[in-house]
Amino acid sequence: MKHTRGFVVAMAVTTLLTGMPEAQARDTIPSDAEAEVTFKGGSTVRCGDTLTTHTRLTHDLNCPSSAPFALQLDGPGIVLDLGGFTVRRTGPVNFTSQGIVVANGRMVRNGTVQGFASGITTTSGETSLNVRLHALAILDNSIGVYNRASAANFLITECRVSGNSFGMRGEIDASSGSFDVRSSVFTHNEFAMLADFHAIDVLDSTFTSNGSAFNCWDGLVRIRSSTIAWNDSVGEIRNDPGFRTCNEIRFENTLIANNAAFAPASEPVWNPLKLSMIDSLVVSNGTGLEAAAVNVYIDGNTFYDNASGLTLSDRAGFPSGPLTGIVRGNQFLSNDGDGLRVEPPSTPTVINNVALGNAGFGIYAPTAFDGGGNVARNNTAGDCVGIVCALY
Repeated sequence: MKHTRGFVVAMAVTTLLTGMPEAQARDTIPSDAEAEVTFKGGSTVRCGDTLTTHTRLTHDLNCPSSAPFALQLDGPGIVLDLGGFTVRRTGPVNFTSQGIVVANGRMVRNGTVQGFASGITTTSGETSLNVRLHALAILDNSIGVYNRASAANFLITECRVSGNSFGMRGEIDASSGSFDVRSSVFTHNEFAMLADFHAIDVLDSTFTSNGSAFNCWDGLVRIRSSTIAWNDSVGEIRNDPGFRTCNEIRFENTLIANNAAFAPASEPVWNPLKLSMIDSLVVSNGTGLEAAAVNVYIDGNTFYDNASGLTLSDRAGFPSGPLTGIVRGNQFLSNDGDGLRVEPPSTPTVINNVALGNAGFGIYAPTAFDGGGNVARNNTAGDCVGIVCALY
């Protein structure tokens, strides 16, 4: 994996920091995460209890893996405050062990949940829930946050999700809903996030040292003002021969740097219906970004010092291409392969891009629509194919 050069890091950090206040201001709402509620009975809570009122723990809970759950919330609008303490599994690994089960409740906050098959989980069935998770360390579980409900919406704020097989996901073919992630850190997970009949929206969060930051199997993933760095792969978007499709993967004002690859070797090409990337920095990654999509919107990004730049092609199967859309105002700089490559017969409109010093072609786009204003020079294999580029 390549290492980011110092001035590139400075450029990336400066751009992200200057861009964040506007993004954060748009999405800032008064937080109820630390709202005062009246707690009862925290000192008497034991493993296996079902809580029906607001509760704050006063001690750690070390709960056997043989129990049905460590704690269960089952009261309308109740808050469980862990009080800075830990709820952990003891005993042998149990693939059905549950940490905190939310059958009915509003919030879990301020503490650690560690070592369960599912750390924090909803219940299965025709259940509709809105759950807030705040200031939690969700560690070393098989699944950190698990939605088993037919419809559940999670708001996850200021959490650390680490060491899990899946940081968050839903039950396959049995759940739907959303995960809104704000100001959280995902590290050392096999998959940080799995979107399957769920929408994932991420703001101002960090993904480092994961196997993959996301797997968009069915649903959509939006990542804004965030950092994805030093992961084995950025994400996986397979072309499923069944009925599952990733509707959209979207990056806005995000740094994607020093990842070993964009996609795992087993699924090297992303296959969303739509790929959107806006005002993001793609720096020193071990592969280029290859995407087979129906539509793209790639605007104002910089691809610098990657093993290759951006490659676009038609999506096979159903639904299929040909790929259309906009590739505008991007910079493809000093990549070890092509800067921008559009495989025939894809027909995006290519406009006002700059390609300098790439080891392959600057812009190779024989079937693309030439929107004009493209600039290319000092590219080893040639500056432009299929469109007219100026030197300056």
